Amino acid sequence: MHRPISMQSVETKASWAIATVVLVILTLSFGAPWITIVALKPIAAETAGLRSVPALATSLAWIGFGAGGIAMGYVAEKIGVRWTVIFGAVMIWMGLALSTGGETWHLYVGQGLFVGFFGIGGMNAPFYVYVSRWFDRRRGSALALISSGSYLAGAIWPSMFERAITYAGWRQTMFYYGLLEVILVVPLAAIFLRQPPELALPEGAFGTSPAPKTVMGWPPNLVFGLVAAAVIFCCIPMAMPQAHLPALCSDLGILASHGAAMLSVLLGTAFISRQFWGWVSDRAGGLNTVLIGSSFQIIAMIAFMLTQDEVGLFSVSAAFGLGFAGIIPAYILAIRELFPASEAYWRIPTFLLCSGGGMAIGGWMAGVLYDHFGTYGPAFAAGVGANVVNLVIVGLLVFRQRQRPSRFA
Repeated sequence: MHRPISMQSVETKASWAIATVVLVILTLSFGAPWITIVALKPIAAETAGLRSVPALATSLAWIGFGAGGIAMGYVAEKIGVRWTVIFGAVMIWMGLALSTGGETWHLYVGQGLFVGFFGIGGMNAPFYVYVSRWFDRRRGSALALISSGSYLAGAIWPSMFERAITYAGWRQTMFYYGLLEVILVVPLAAIFLRQPPELALPEGAFGTSPAPKTVMGWPPNLVFGLVAAAVIFCCIPMAMPQAHLPALCSDLGILASHGAAMLSVLLGTAFISRQFWGWVSDRAGGLNTVLIGSSFQIIAMIAFMLTQDEVGLFSVSAAFGLGFAGIIPAYILAIRELFPASEAYWRIPTFLLCSGGGMAIGGWMAGVLYDHFGTYGPAFAAGVGANVVNLVIVGLLVFRQRQRPSRFA
């Protein structure tokens, strides 16, 4: 249902309590894929030294939770997000356990199907729709908060995983982290996740208001297609440092513990700055925030290509985290601004599938290019090229929006 911003707000203290619990659940759940990233070199050592194998496993996880978000988002609308989250937590444990089996297909199926499709897929996209229905005035800030879960996970877990992998091995780390996921997430979901404060809606729909015939003067699906293409090209460079920074540091002779710490700096900066970007998006709008953040990102990607020393990489990592942090929640805010709420249940998960696809392509591409060239320089150059395409598409959308504004609550 459309909710004009001038109407009485649905936001309460309970809204922020729900958003905080969602953040905690996502921080725990997004820890699972980071184990493969931190253990990229040890896993590769068991697969003929090919980094593309664990990189592809991580990419399958991204594609999995993107595709799973569409299916599980529909299920969440039918039975409630509480149940998809509980199911997802159990699936993450099963996926991590399967990934330790020793065969390449165990890793691919465990990460892509169980951790990705059924696990995080049952949480991430359904949570965006769920939390957006608890907010109307500060929706951008709330979306920025919950979308920080993956980055808060990256800030907290890599250093811990590096120590655990060194002490016990990557297989034991995966298995016991999966147990921790079930022990913590299942009770949180059962206790806190309840129906949002919205009017009852007809079955199978989020509202009854008719969809617009045009968005910014163009067919709605054309605009959405451009947004989807933009996020794919945006997430290709976004994934590269996140998926390969520890391995890059190791190649340069930097201690593995320092590489994990560098990843934590990157994602910790992203978590902190994402709250700032949420504040910006509430005032500047979604597409304008995307354009600014993407411009920061391309500058940082170029800096990665030119930096080889440890101090410089720490600085560039922090700058990269600052730049890309607000992009994804700003896209989602833009979707809510451009399209009616009745379409959120399928547009947001579809968008996140495209986002996950871009992350998957970026992480996998960097591994393949490294295997071919023996250095990450060509991969980062390809990321810069993808970022240029993104800036062109987003710039076109921003220009069009200024000519023909369109906004939905």
